[in-house]
Amino acid sequence: MAQMNFGGVIENVVTREEYPLKKALETLKDETIAVIGYGVQGPGQSLNLRDNGFNVIVGQRKNSKSWDKAVADGWVEGETLFDIEEACEKATIIQYLLSDAGQIAMWSTVKKHLTPGKALYFSHGFGITYKERTGIIPPEDVDVILIAPKGSGTSLRRLFLEGRGLNSSFAIHQDATGRAYDRVISLGIGVGSGYLFETDFKREVYSDLTGERGTLMGAIQGIFAAQYQVLRENGHTPSEAFNETVEELTQSLMPLIGENGMDWMYANCSTTAQRGALDWWPKFRDASLPVFKELYAEVAAGREAQRSIDSNSQPDYREKLNEELKNLRESEMWQAGAVVRNLRPERK
Repeated sequence: MAQMNFGGVIENVVTREEYPLKKALETLKDETIAVIGYGVQGPGQSLNLRDNGFNVIVGQRKNSKSWDKAVADGWVEGETLFDIEEACEKATIIQYLLSDAGQIAMWSTVKKHLTPGKALYFSHGFGITYKERTGIIPPEDVDVILIAPKGSGTSLRRLFLEGRGLNSSFAIHQDATGRAYDRVISLGIGVGSGYLFETDFKREVYSDLTGERGTLMGAIQGIFAAQYQVLRENGHTPSEAFNETVEELTQSLMPLIGENGMDWMYANCSTTAQRGALDWWPKFRDASLPVFKELYAEVAAGREAQRSIDSNSQPDYREKLNEELKNLRESEMWQAGAVVRNLRPERK
């Protein structure tokens, strides 16, 4: 594990050069990895592990859309695809990738198969950090580890197929075997991480919940909606408002930021754009900072977690979610977005 200097802060990181795939395969050569759940993270992680040569199986509820998706992805019932309980029984490493609500519901089933020496793997610190609310308390004689890719399972798979990687955090909550470090790093390399940086379960979930509700999803949609509304109220067409709000950002500017940083992107825009951006970004910071502080406080107090548990455990949760997503999809801004996307030239 190497130490890297990030703006004066020293962090522990692991790269593929330091811990190559060959070493990861050797470390886990006698292990059976069961990926439990085939929803958001399950497909990307399991397929990447399989393509990298690890012994991996999938556990999923039978007669579900996710089961059918797993079959379509090449997992074979009775060979590499099993119901959840059978997969847990066969595994030496259980990757617990159900939704947070799903983890709570299935915990008693999974826990009874956590025999001494096994490893319980998470990609989110939620269940362990909020154990008083979730009831997820692993036995003391198993390793409890975490690999949290910094993106969706879809992105993890896409970047893997492109020969790239998605950065991930890693954490060890419990090292019962003395092998937790090698297990977690090997799994992080196996699922296709670009590099791994160290965290703990609490910091992972606090940063993750804040990020999802903040700049990654919630705040960005709020900013999009506000700017789009102002442009439309001042006579700009839907196409112009969407292009200036979303399209230019996602298709032109964000890739430049990702490649070289915000300062480089600023330096490669017009002088007029530079001046305006430099003058206005502190105003947006000052306006949004109180909201982010409130958000983090809600996360740290566990209230945001409880809201998620209460909402996601309702029997009509999926129907309500689909209705909210439908309202978002049918808003004028995202209807304009659908048209704009269809007008993009095809990549050759």
